[in-house]
Amino acid sequence: MKVKISVLAIFFLASILSTAQIAYERISNKSFSLGSYGRAGVDWSAENSGSVGRRLNLNNLGSIGGRMEEQDYMELVPAFHFKPAGEDDPTKINVQMRLSAFSRDLTHVAYTSTAASTGLTIVMPELYAEAENIGGSGWTLWVGARLYRGKDIHIADHFYFNDHSGQGFGAEYKKMRFGGLFIASTDTTTSYPPYFYINIATGTPSAELRQRVKGFYEYDFQLNEKNTLTALAELHYMSAGRDDEQDDGASIPEEDIPTFPSDWGYVIGARLQSNINLQQGLNNNFAVRLGKGIANGGDGGLSSTHLTFGAPDLEELNFKKAYSLSIVNDAFLQHSDRSSTAAYLIYTNSKGAGATNNLEESYYGKRVYNKKTDFAIGVRNAHAFTKYFKLLTDLHYSQRKDGDYDNPWANVTKLSLAPTLCPTGDKSFWARPEFRFVASFAYYNQYAADEMYSPYLQVVGNRRFGHYFGIKMEWWILNE
Repeated sequence: MKVKISVLAIFFLASILSTAQIAYERISNKSFSLGSYGRAGVDWSAENSGSVGRRLNLNNLGSIGGRMEEQDYMELVPAFHFKPAGEDDPTKINVQMRLSAFSRDLTHVAYTSTAASTGLTIVMPELYAEAENIGGSGWTLWVGARLYRGKDIHIADHFYFNDHSGQGFGAEYKKMRFGGLFIASTDTTTSYPPYFYINIATGTPSAELRQRVKGFYEYDFQLNEKNTLTALAELHYMSAGRDDEQDDGASIPEEDIPTFPSDWGYVIGARLQSNINLQQGLNNNFAVRLGKGIANGGDGGLSSTHLTFGAPDLEELNFKKAYSLSIVNDAFLQHSDRSSTAAYLIYTNSKGAGATNNLEESYYGKRVYNKKTDFAIGVRNAHAFTKYFKLLTDLHYSQRKDGDYDNPWANVTKLSLAPTLCPTGDKSFWARPEFRFVASFAYYNQYAADEMYSPYLQVVGNRRFGHYFGIKMEWWILNE
């Protein structure tokens, strides 16, 4: 493989610094390509005459509800391209990785490093090899760690239907996709099942890892020229959480040793993708998904079904009664070459396997809400007044209830205005890089204010109104 020294230098710097959501490919030659995504900037609040660095959105909703206030983040996506031996072989072979960097304490990226205890964090969520259309057969195979997911609500950064990200393998053939993932949580601060259990087989109690196996299958049904229906199925299995053999020298009485039986869950879902008006660029995605058992995941703005929600059934020590229903509608309308609108609706109703809907005891005494209901609706319009200047307007309403039906709702209405300069002169919704002045204003109901039910309120205290002013930039390099 021949790679220019200058390209190697770029990759070397990338590997030192820092992941992406799209397969990027612009800085490239025949053997190597490099993509990138990132954002950075500064913000100010009158509450403390300085930077707040927190979203105005509700807690446990992540960037759902607009993401104009998100903090510094950058990712690089180097990929290596291999040529098959046969001159007429159409196989495409790629090895790709993703490297991302961000600050865990939300400090500006210029003022943090890996030397700080809560400073710069570098992760690598992708490292996989993929062979497309092997020998012209139509089959594609991949192995490794991959952010493997479909459409997202871009303005809320929400991959809502088929996020199969993880480490495993998969295959694609025409309209079919399937694979398997081997998922395990490495956050030992949450040392409770379904991922961790206490193993005393050696005579000394220690936290052991339970791994989940997730199999998935998707198929696209082409209903007609404008409509495609995607069917989704997943099966999750988690093995038993204690070795059957116990050392006679164990220091814990047999009756106090927790034994966690194997557990499982499944997901079924469907998504209808409609290109309603090909001339004006109107398309819509409507998705419904049901997860049962340990596959009822999806909270905190994430939609991964392996992120099990709620408390277990402490008598049966499983999540058999748990469920989650997710309904999403995502639309995009291109009014003209200078104006476009994106809109979404998200509804999620989730319940764990605990006895009640309110705070329930999980394994090892941890107390969690056993039921939650989310609802959010939002819209963003981008209008280019000139070749270089556009205005972004982002409005959303979201609400969340934790626990039983008689518990109060927390809600917020937020408006963001962002006069934007696009130096490339591209007037489209997707043009980057962009320089933005962001002004966001939020109105919370009394319960949200009293409970400080927002990352912003947790900094400034009990407020019905919130505000954010920032000067931000965002870039990406897309496929051409």
